Amino acid sequence: MRPHATGTGGGGVGRRKAGAAAAAASREWMVVPASGPARVEEAGKYAVMARTGLPARDLRVLDPLLSYPSTILGRERAIVVNLERVKAVITAAEVLLPNSKDPAFARFVRDLQTRVLASSSDQAADLTDMEGESSAVASPFPGPNSSKGHELEMTKKSTTVVPEMTSSTSMPNLAAAKDGYAKVLPFEFRALEVCLESACRSLEEETSTLEQEAYPALDELTSKISTLNLERVRQIKSRLVAISGRVQKVRDELEHLLDDEMDMAEMYLTEKLTQQEISEASSRVEVDDPSQTEEDRAEDYRSEPDGSNGSFIDYKPNIEELEMLLEAYFVQIDGTLNKLSHLREYVDDTEDYINIMLDDKQNQLLQMGVMLSTATVVITAGVAVVGLFGMNIGKVLQ
Repeated sequence: MRPHATGTGGGGVGRRKAGAAAAAASREWMVVPASGPARVEEAGKYAVMARTGLPARDLRVLDPLLSYPSTILGRERAIVVNLERVKAVITAAEVLLPNSKDPAFARFVRDLQTRVLASSSDQAADLTDMEGESSAVASPFPGPNSSKGHELEMTKKSTTVVPEMTSSTSMPNLAAAKDGYAKVLPFEFRALEVCLESACRSLEEETSTLEQEAYPALDELTSKISTLNLERVRQIKSRLVAISGRVQKVRDELEHLLDDEMDMAEMYLTEKLTQQEISEASSRVEVDDPSQTEEDRAEDYRSEPDGSNGSFIDYKPNIEELEMLLEAYFVQIDGTLNKLSHLREYVDDTEDYINIMLDDKQNQLLQMGVMLSTATVVITAGVAVVGLFGMNIGKVLQ
């Protein structure tokens, strides 16, 4: 019985270790869906990887214990955002945030939820109008009697999912509806905009605070050079270098995204998901359609990208709206960097002024030293002359 008891105890220890490892791997995530209130969920690393399709190396970017530069990664099913304190995984339907008790995090979640819910309500109203117009336009164009109900059903589905599949010449109202719908950003871009706004606003606030402290301290140093003022300016300069580096990293990341169209195309999660659904629906329709011959199916198969039906690897969305979004915040962060550059120039000018003043004081001290040396030489020469004549007078008297 003793060996059996020992084995049971070892198994219990192993299970406890496994449970501890699982608990250590899991963490709390704040989930902000496209519609509905935010909620806190506890999920492990592998559960998040399966949920978002991200590899482990991308999730390590969000680890608060590790130091990673500012990064925005576009993947097949998610966008990874690591900008300053903003760490998020954005999908086409929700945003996953590592839960934190920081007051700034609570403010960011409120802004994100408010922006997403407001935009979702506007988009729902636009989609309702689009469905009404599409049903009114689709009814006067019935198909053949043999497949009338099937074509009407497919027309309604295509107009509500992706209006651009219908010809703009035969469906002018749908084209107008498509233009109106394009003005509403998809969910992932609205969430990305909140992340960019929060990061840029945080850096802007730190820059403004530093400016309010730096300029008076520099002016006071120019009027009165003291050890206390020099120490204050030294601390301000250290903060300036740190903030400038952080702002530069965010700016470089936005510039890298704007220069790479493929990375921007990867961020169109909603469009990629829609194209995938349309491709799958088209595949099912082609299989179920008895009127289509094998030759037609083979021709459609050859006409698909990469020779595979339903493939959207070569799909290239119009990146103009994302480009405009990134350019707006690129200009904002570039303005913040310009403010820091001006402050850095002011610090350098103050240092040059202080060095000039110190050089002037040093020149005055050197001049005084030369004068003292000259006076010493003159006095020494006078003493020597007096001593020489004094010796001659003594000889004459003798």
